[in-house]
Amino acid sequence: MSDTAVLGGGCFWCVEAVLRGMRGILSLTPGYAGGDTEAPTYKQVCSGQTGHAEVVEVEFDPEIISYKDLLKIFFTLHDPTTLNRQGNDIGTQYRSVIFYKDENQKKTAEAVKTEIEKENIWGAPLG
Repeated sequence: MSDTAVLGGGCFWCVEAVLRGMRGILSLTPGYAGGDTEAPTYKQVCSGQTGHAEVVEVEFDPEIISYKDLLKIFFTLHDPTTLNRQGNDIGTQYRSVIFYKDENQKKTAEAVKTEIEKENIWGAPLG
């Protein structure tokens, strides 16, 4: 049985590259989420007018990697303290975001975020 997570940590290709080949990751699908335009183009998303973020849908095997562990990796593979930016990539589409599929994922994400903030690994509050 597999599970899914939708994560945005800046450029979807960068997130995808870090997760690719990790034990328990079954598939990775880059795309856009969270906006108002149906099936937006790259150009439309880059305009900042659609409200979309670059995301990766991660299909994973929870028997090998838990959602909690996946989120711990997510919070360390990008800088979640910078608003609408990852390195030289600037724009609302590069924001740090987690799209929950249910209340359980939301609670887990909030708990992991709190844990990461307490560890102060970024030296700044998470966005």
